[in-house]
Parts: sequence; structure tokens; C-alpha cells
Amino acid sequence: MATQISTRGSQCTIGQEEYSLYSSLSEEELVQMAIEQSLADKTRGPTAAEATVSACANRQPAHFYPWTRSTAPPESSPARAPMGLFQGVMQKYSSSLFQTSQLAPVDPLIKAIKNGDEEALKTMIKEGKNLAEPNKEGWLPLHEAAYYGQLGCLKVLQRACERKNAEAVKILVQHNADTNHRCNRGWTALHESVSRNDLEVMEILVNGGAKVESKNAYGITPLFVAAQSGQLEALRFLAKYGADINTQASDSASALYEACKNEHEEVVEFLLLQGADANKTNKDGLLPLHIASKKGNYRIVQMLLPVTSRTRVRRSGVSPLHLAAERNNDAVLEALLSARFDVNAPLAPERARLYEDRRSSALYFAVVNNNVYATELLLEHGADPNRDVISPLLVAIRHGCLRTMQLLLDHGANIDAYIATHPTAFPATIMFAMKCLSLLKFLMDLGCDGEPCFSCLYGNGPHPPAPQPSSRFNDAPVSDKEPSVVQFCEFVSAPEVSRWAGPIIDVLLDYVGNVQLCSRLKEHIDSFEDWAVIKEKAEPPRPLAHLCRLRVRKAIGKYRIKLLDTLPLPGRLIRYLKYENTQ
Repeated sequence: MATQISTRGSQCTIGQEEYSLYSSLSEEELVQMAIEQSLADKTRGPTAAEATVSACANRQPAHFYPWTRSTAPPESSPARAPMGLFQGVMQKYSSSLFQTSQLAPVDPLIKAIKNGDEEALKTMIKEGKNLAEPNKEGWLPLHEAAYYGQLGCLKVLQRACERKNAEAVKILVQHNADTNHRCNRGWTALHESVSRNDLEVMEILVNGGAKVESKNAYGITPLFVAAQSGQLEALRFLAKYGADINTQASDSASALYEACKNEHEEVVEFLLLQGADANKTNKDGLLPLHIASKKGNYRIVQMLLPVTSRTRVRRSGVSPLHLAAERNNDAVLEALLSARFDVNAPLAPERARLYEDRRSSALYFAVVNNNVYATELLLEHGADPNRDVISPLLVAIRHGCLRTMQLLLDHGANIDAYIATHPTAFPATIMFAMKCLSLLKFLMDLGCDGEPCFSCLYGNGPHPPAPQPSSRFNDAPVSDKEPSVVQFCEFVSAPEVSRWAGPIIDVLLDYVGNVQLCSRLKEHIDSFEDWAVIKEKAEPPRPLAHLCRLRVRKAIGKYRIKLLDTLPLPGRLIRYLKYENTQ
């Protein structure tokens, strides 16, 4: 019965033990054996004995298993090569896989999870797909989402599992479950039910001993949660059971403050009717009115105005006007001005330091935002345009907004504004307008003083190296060091400005009398042949008519020059004074 293998070239027979060996192997073991045999066959050609073994193996004894049988065609069919062990096993294995795929199609739910299709998953859940049914390996859809790393699907499935079950809550409470048990963040079951506005569960919990004043790790009570999330019915329920209307979180924010912050108008109205204190500040010293003004909610601002203390507002160091102007909330700005809030209230120094430009007034915020309407509104209510470290007029010049500039000048803005933190020997208005000659001429027409531009400390003597103004004037932060005064000739020597030095000097000469050009200005003019006429223009004496014009304009005063058309003077003279003709 032993297996007999003859020498090379002799007949080979396989005993029953060989078949018994194959019959004891599993399908996976047969596949593995067939693969190994195939790899071994590729490294050497088949011997006669092996060929005989192959032929013997393809016979069909009654006790041989189907997947090792030859699939040779019947005699009537065309002859083809016999199928060996490897081919037979692989055919059986492939057939098995095909049949499995046909018999067990992929579950659409699993397919959606695998592909990360959250919308399809939500649709199936809405249609009532059972999420608690495990597959044959015992896996739930949650397992599948975790396995495939589909975080979005995992969250969808988790939310679907969080179903309301008031009956289960009732049973747990009846069996003495701890209604005040906290999670690791201090959140109780009452907090959770309030966030869902679930009055039924809330009532079961409160009747079962849940504390309405329980606080989580951040000092937040259930009532605070209701105000924060806008759950009005839950808020009414808690107030009925004695919850503190003026509850505050660890950062001192009140429930009213949070309701205003999230713009829950009905909640704000209810809290105020219940006596909520509108003058409790958060850790930053801000009142509910501040946050409502910042959010721009007109209705909430109107509710808060009658119950907000002006003294508390002043103590905060910031006016609601600042916040409304900063966010371009024009309707709220109007309401605050109508309520007579101080239009010139400054930011407290510690708040002004939060801004590099040290802004202080609400007007500055409006001008920075290029909000012409808000600028006009504030000026009409008495805003002073000369209170900030950097004049709002300089900001308007940088924006190139003629309408804002005109409004500021009409309401008394200093056309010869300087910057204390960045001192220059000439008006900063000229410095800011240099890159736009038409804008520079507009300012000079309105009376800006150009004389200081030609009062150089060095005169015809040698000048020190010119500084780089770009690092000092282009939105540079205010320095605590004492800055040096910058001369006009130094500023126009900067590479960014020097190519415009000639035309700038030409415009300024039309508004000054007999002046002397310093050595550096002459050097700039001499660097371009086309600028020779400018040098001639500066040579004294200047025309008498020009000097008379300057004298008359000075007598009128720079704040009245814009009113020249109203003066009892001949039209030709008025036009000459306004530089509308040169005759």
C-alpha cells in the first residue's frame, strides 16, 4: 500500500495513502500547496516520473475529491491538455469566490460607510435602517466606520444612536439612578436634556432629584446652557423651578451676556422680564450691551439701552459706539447716538494699546473702515476729528477718499496735522499725499501750510545720509524711544519718493512765497533736465501777484478758504485765490 515511485523513465503508481493525504487538507491548504508546487515547477522542467504522476493524478477514482479531478472533455470534444492539480484547485477556488460574491452581495450600508458617503448613510438611517444588527462576524456599522477610518460616518452613526428615550430615563430614576452624576467635564443629564430642549426628560430628572443649579467644569448651569443655545422652553421650565437668572460661568459671563452674544432675541427678552441684571460684566469688563453692539443686533440693543448703566459703560473703558463703528453696524450706531452716548468717549489706554495706531475715538474706527455714512453720522453728532494720536484725516488721505476728507475738514480737522510719535518738520498731511499730486494740490488749495517744507536745518551745507522712511511711516508700531524729526528733503530723498521730488516741489512752490532750496533739493532738481524750470521758479523774487494772493489767503484764514465763494469779492479775484486761473 506504500507509495511507489520508480526510477527515471519507469512507471509510477500512487497508492491510496496519497489520496488520503489530499482528502485531509482544507481548501486553503490545497491552494497553498498548489502555489508552492507551481513555483517549484517553474524552476525545473517536468521529469518523466512527474509527468506520469501528473497523469495518474488526473484519473478519476471514485474516492477522489472533485476539485482534483481532470476536466478533460468527452471523447466527442476536441482533445485538450489535461488539467493538473494546481489548475484544478485554482478553478475550484475561483469558482467558490464567484459563487460567494453572487450569493452574498455587498450591503449598501457598508458600501456607503466604506466610501465615506455621509448623505447616503443619513438617508438609510432616516428610512429606518437597523444599526444594531451585526453581520456574521459580529460587527456593527459603528465597527465598520471605525475600521475604514471614516470619521464623518462615525459621527453620523453616533448621533443616530443618541435617541430620546423618556421611558428608559423614568425607569432608571425609579430604580434610584444618580440624577446628578457628572461626566468628566461635569456635564449632568439635566444639562444634556436642556441642550435638547427636552421638557419631558427634564421634568423626570428634576422630580427625581436633579439639581437645577448643578455646574459643569466651567461653572455652567443648565439655565446657562438654555440661554446659550436659545432653548426658550427649557429656560422657562428652569426659571419656574427656581434656577438663578443671573447665573455666571467661570469667566464671569452671565446667561444674559451669552444670549446676547448668540443673538437669541426671545431669550434676551425673557431674561430681562425675569429681572436679569444687564450690568454684569464678563472677565474682559464687557457688558451685554457691548456684545450686542458688536454683533449689530438692533432689537437686542434697544432692549438693553433702558437697563444699562452709563457709569458701568464708562468703567469698562470702551463705548458700545466703538464696537458698532468697528463692525460697520450703522443702525446700532444710530440707536446709540440717539440714546445720547458720548460720541467722544475715548478708549481706555490699556484698550488703545491693543491697536498699533493707538486709535481712541469711534470716529477713527469709522474712517479706518472707509465708512463715509458712519463718519458723517458721528461728525454731525459732535465727534472731534482731532483727538486721536494719528489724525483720522491722515487715514482718509491714505485711503484717497475725498468725501471723507472733505467731511473731516468741514468739521474742523486740522489740515496741518502732525504725528507726535513720528515727528516731521513739515505737516504729515503733505507727507501722506505726496504720491498723488492731485490730492496734494487739493490739500494745498484748502490752506495746508507748505512753508515748513523749505525750512531745512542744513541749508546749503552738507546733509547727513537720508533715513529710510518706509520703515517708519508705513503702518509702523509706535515706539517708546524718542524719534528724531525728519526734514522734508530727507523724506523726498527716499527711493520710493525721489523720482517724484521735482513735481512735488513744483506743486508746493505755488503755495509759498520767497523760499530757498536747500542743497539736497537742488541736487534732486539738477538730476533731471526737465526739472530745470522748477529751479527757476524757486529763484526770488516771486511775482508780486502771487505774493498778494498768498497774503490775502493768509488773511482769510485756512478754515475760511473753503468759503471763498460766499465772500463779497469779484469773481475773477475769487478764482485767482482758489488757483482756478493764474491771471
